[in-house]
Amino acid sequence: MKDLILKELIEKKGCFISGQELSKKYQITRAGIWKYMQKFKEEGYEIESVSNKGYRLISEPDKLETIHFDFDENWLIGKEYIYLDKVDSTNDYAKKIAAQKPDGSVILAEKQEKGKGRLGRGWDSGYKTGIWMSFILKPDIITSDAVMVTQIAAAAVVKGINEAVDCDAKIKWPNDIVVGNKKVCGILTELSGEIESLKYIIVGIGINVNQNASEFPEEIKDKATSLKIYTGKEVSRKKILISVLSYFDAYYKQFLKNHSLEGIIDVCKDYSATLNKRVRILHNGNESEGKAIGMTERGGLLVEDLHGNISEIISGEVSVRGLYNYAD
Repeated sequence: MKDLILKELIEKKGCFISGQELSKKYQITRAGIWKYMQKFKEEGYEIESVSNKGYRLISEPDKLETIHFDFDENWLIGKEYIYLDKVDSTNDYAKKIAAQKPDGSVILAEKQEKGKGRLGRGWDSGYKTGIWMSFILKPDIITSDAVMVTQIAAAAVVKGINEAVDCDAKIKWPNDIVVGNKKVCGILTELSGEIESLKYIIVGIGINVNQNASEFPEEIKDKATSLKIYTGKEVSRKKILISVLSYFDAYYKQFLKNHSLEGIIDVCKDYSATLNKRVRILHNGNESEGKAIGMTERGGLLVEDLHGNISEIISGEVSVRGLYNYAD
């Protein structure tokens, strides 16, 4: 009942809704409606009450609990939406429930107690300061094609951030989004399956939105940033999230149709912070240097070594020399 009333207020934001109308529609007393309004105010919603007019929503807190009210009904992504106040890791949670959930399910938490980055590294996930979410995907593809999903996520995030915020976000291949030469988002793709049989893919996305510089641990202050730090002002998490989900839905549907990164790979190239740069590659304990000269249609990085030999990097850690002095 609470969600239904709140949804109506949000959908009619700025307009008055009479308490009598709400009482009749939801079969509860006027006093009951008033109590809900007080509860909403306690949660940070600014609601104006005027006699003979009713209630009007003026502003909302930057909460993600009700973000699904804004989802497009035609989206595949977010058809099932799970909101958590706190969780160890959205990726770990997603893996526990993946078998029972449909393709495109979204898990989002206000805080991760044990956020995960690549190679088992931790990811600092402050309470209500960022966007911490995971997708459960079940595309009908062979397991080896799952590597392309990371590029779908990267394209969606970079387009979503740049559309929602006045910044020049770029993709540091394969799974980081950077602004101002610092990391603002990490993408972690995990899967379950056999060579020819994919069960599911979990795509975890962590976006630093409203952290202050003092909130980052000392060891990553020179490597990480937030959109608030970069822009100098508070940023709407809801606006960013809707934008990212919209692009992810479009690109993922395109991928399901074509079983390729057609069109999507162009986004990755256009917004690349890695192409045409000198890079250092760390892969399976080996280190090499070269120049990133292109990307394959499957999202692999083409690197020309010091002897002119060209190889495709499918996975590994890439450091762009002179710009991004980190490799995670």
